[in-house]
Amino acid sequence: MRRIMVLNPKGGCGKSTLATNLAGFYAIKGEPVALADLDPQQSALDWLTVRPAERPEIHGCAMKEDDCRVLLPHSAGALIFDAPAALHEKQLKDRLKLAQTVLVPVLPSSMDIRACARFVVELMKIGRVTKQKVKVAVVANRVRENTRGYAALQQFLRKLDVPVITALRDSQNYVFAAERGLSIFELAPSRVEKDLRQWLPLIKWLAGKHSRPAPQ
Repeated sequence: MRRIMVLNPKGGCGKSTLATNLAGFYAIKGEPVALADLDPQQSALDWLTVRPAERPEIHGCAMKEDDCRVLLPHSAGALIFDAPAALHEKQLKDRLKLAQTVLVPVLPSSMDIRACARFVVELMKIGRVTKQKVKVAVVANRVRENTRGYAALQQFLRKLDVPVITALRDSQNYVFAAERGLSIFELAPSRVEKDLRQWLPLIKWLAGKHSRPAPQ
């Protein structure tokens, strides 16, 4: 089973959007999918409540903030964790026990860039990461090209000692899909063609093709 955790200590960086769209991708591929919402806001589970019954099933589960001892099945499929913000060191270590892969979304703003830099440094010191039991990658999120914020983000990402897999644009397609309990993979291909191209490097990386492309 794939165990993927979307993690960033700063709120509002698009963790739930990344988690729900990953869940939607694996679901339409016919894989068993569970979406574990660790965030008290329960945004991922709210998304599931409006998901149409005829769409591929995604199992949702809520987990208490202090409960990290979870027995996970070793079967096919994907378990996606939407992690909360503001984790202290022990909570972070406990969360990483659940994951095989951690995705860190970061926004193109100076505050988010500084917060992400501190977090990545902290993350890379944790035993499960240094021993390569957990793979870590960064995803640039809600990007608007040809802006100062994106230029600063690109400069920051080039300095990171972790893979930067892709840059996802600031697209209303994510809002449109979320309001309907869908992923962008379930919208008309002609509508989301550019978005799907941006997701392709991430999907390949998660499948085990761990290249290190620079964000476009």
